[in-house]
Amino acid sequence: MLLNVGTFIRSATRFSPFIITHSSPSSPSSFCFSFSPKQTVSFTLQSSQMASFTTLSQSPPKLLFRQLFEKESSTYTYLLADCSHPDKPALLIDPVDRTVDRDLNLVKELGLKLIYAMNTHVHADHVTGTGLIKGKVPGVKSVISKASGSKADVFVEAGDKISFGDLFLEVRATPGHTMGCVTYVTGDGPDQPQPRMAFTGDALLIRGCGRTDFQGGSSQQLYKSVHSQIFTLPKETLLYPAHDYKGFSVTTVGEEMLYNPRLTKDEETFKNIMENLNLAYPKMIDVAVPANMVCGLQDLEPKAD
Repeated sequence: MLLNVGTFIRSATRFSPFIITHSSPSSPSSFCFSFSPKQTVSFTLQSSQMASFTTLSQSPPKLLFRQLFEKESSTYTYLLADCSHPDKPALLIDPVDRTVDRDLNLVKELGLKLIYAMNTHVHADHVTGTGLIKGKVPGVKSVISKASGSKADVFVEAGDKISFGDLFLEVRATPGHTMGCVTYVTGDGPDQPQPRMAFTGDALLIRGCGRTDFQGGSSQQLYKSVHSQIFTLPKETLLYPAHDYKGFSVTTVGEEMLYNPRLTKDEETFKNIMENLNLAYPKMIDVAVPANMVCGLQDLEPKAD
């Protein structure tokens, strides 16, 4: 009997299938379900037989993960937390000013302690929510790359690690869409989420990439960034972009290496594609960029009575 089987990661209470394997019709169908980080359940199934389960190892999941959406700018905000740590420390990646209250309400409902509000780059299509968050939640630190030239509490560079509880994100410099773009990647190790996850901002989108015609962008630099910093991750690495306009929510390194219509081309072809997109001037850029250069509303002082 030929059956399909999926490999799943568990993030809080959510299960997501990612890898499909096939068994031989002439032999028992062997399955292995892997739960992040350390729980494995295996069983063997033959035609007309019941399944037998064996728990090899078990531990509670560490990573709580939520993908949130802001519809006006089609922006994804990501909430990550170490839910096995006593303090349940959490961070938000690419929050939007319009949805700060929604995000903070979720943090409260889940009993998390927000410690970082982070940006992948200086956005041109929306105002970041980091300034509002800092005003509403004392102690939260804003994070952005040093190369962005923006203001924040914490500046990061390639190779830095951002810890929250026993989990961490690795910083990878991925300029090209803007000078200061970074990709945040979950840690590598047995006590870190598997498969790994990368939050690519606008550097790499699902079957696309960010434009390179403003904010110090460079198609040549973007091509090299993606191929050297993202496509070198394991092929099963889950990629979460800052935007999607077609209803997709996640992809993988392996998928984009095969199917990305721009970044599967050679560098010269990619450069020609990017130079001939003929995109409209971003409608929010004149508002968003100046605000985001000071991390949203971070530097606004209350007016004296």
